[in-house]
Amino acid sequence: MSLIPSFFGNRRNNNMFDPFSLDVWDPFKDLPSFPSSSSSLSRETSAIANARVDWKETAEAHVFKADLPGMKKEEVKVEIEDDTVLKISGERHVEKEDKKDTWHRVERSSGQFSRKFRLPEDVKMDQVKASMENGVLTVTVPKVETKKKTQVKSIDISG
Repeated sequence: MSLIPSFFGNRRNNNMFDPFSLDVWDPFKDLPSFPSSSSSLSRETSAIANARVDWKETAEAHVFKADLPGMKKEEVKVEIEDDTVLKISGERHVEKEDKKDTWHRVERSSGQFSRKFRLPEDVKMDQVKASMENGVLTVTVPKVETKKKTQVKSIDISG
C-alpha cells in the first residue's frame, strides 16, 4: 500500500510524462456546463486532447513549447483567432493496418488535439513564428517594445 495519497484517483500503470496519456485528469469533467470527456469525445480524441504545453515570458516575447512526439509539422496547425487567441491543433493518424500483421499491444494514441491560449495585449500578432524540431513545437509571439526608461522633462512655471 502506498503511503502517498492519490489526488488523481486510483490509477494503475499510468505514465505522468506521456503527453498523450489516456489517463489525464480533467478538472472540468464534473461541472454541469462542461460535457464529460468520456461522453463527448471519442477515446482517440480525448487521448491527445491535452497535449502538454509550456508557456514562458521573456523580455522580448511569449514562448510556447508543445511536446508532440512522432508528429510531423504537416500534421500541426498554429493559428491566431480574433487577434487575441493562439490556437495549436493537429491530428495524429492511425497507422495503416496490414491484414497479415498480428498486433499484440496498441498504446500509442491517435486522433485530434487542440489547445488555446488567450494572449495579452502587448504582443505583435503579425510577427508570430513557429518551428518544429525533434517533436517539439516552438511558437514565439514577440512583445511590443516598451520604453525602458521614463524621461522626465522639467517645465518652467511662468507667472
